[in-house]
Amino acid sequence: MLSSLQAIVKRLAITWLGHGTFLLTSPGGKRILIDPWLEGNPCCPDEWKRVSNIDLILVTHGHADHIEDLLQTVRDTGAPVVAIVEICQWLKAKGVQRLCPMNKGGTFTFDGILVSMVPAEHSSGWIEDDHLVYMGEAVGYVIKFEDALTVYFAGDTTVFGDMRLIRKLYAPEIAFLPIGGRFTMGPEGAAMACELLGVVQVVPMHYGTFPVLTGTPDRLRELVEPKSITVLELRPGDTAD
Repeated sequence: MLSSLQAIVKRLAITWLGHGTFLLTSPGGKRILIDPWLEGNPCCPDEWKRVSNIDLILVTHGHADHIEDLLQTVRDTGAPVVAIVEICQWLKAKGVQRLCPMNKGGTFTFDGILVSMVPAEHSSGWIEDDHLVYMGEAVGYVIKFEDALTVYFAGDTTVFGDMRLIRKLYAPEIAFLPIGGRFTMGPEGAAMACELLGVVQVVPMHYGTFPVLTGTPDRLRELVEPKSITVLELRPGDTAD
């Protein structure tokens, strides 16, 4: 199974822009940006501080380190935004028109790509004029690409038992998981998540941005590689085909 997966992965380009921000280029050439935190992201390379030519934007939750550059990115790209209902309502009040509101359990189809919204265990809120704005609940996404390769993007979360249901419903092959600790699960939780999800490859994220995020890909590798799960470690700005 692993060798066939490696053949498929060559048709999916994964670019890490630091922290929890990714650009996925699908086998059909669609560019999907997830959680745009660019200008203020200390790990984002300078050449990626502003982006263009984006086909779709996915948002997992309303914390600043995931949506601080969302409005600017929408202005720069004109791309539609997929998010939970409350974030879409907030965006609509800001003048954003191309919105694809969803909620957990729903699936949105975009040019042959299936985007399903799944639960996450985290919080979600935005500070505006010194007031906390409720931004709905945090979520993750399962993305099934044109060639049927399926990935799970967890967003910010801890490990939770219903990852078994994500495995049963969607059978993801690759998981994008936070490992930093403190505000999300660390490597130990991510390793358990890999087992619950049944994936064969994991892409670590949400680590190293600040000193408090102490989880490392090396520790994750120690835990999962003996179980035949590979770790795709990227540097910010790197693209893995």
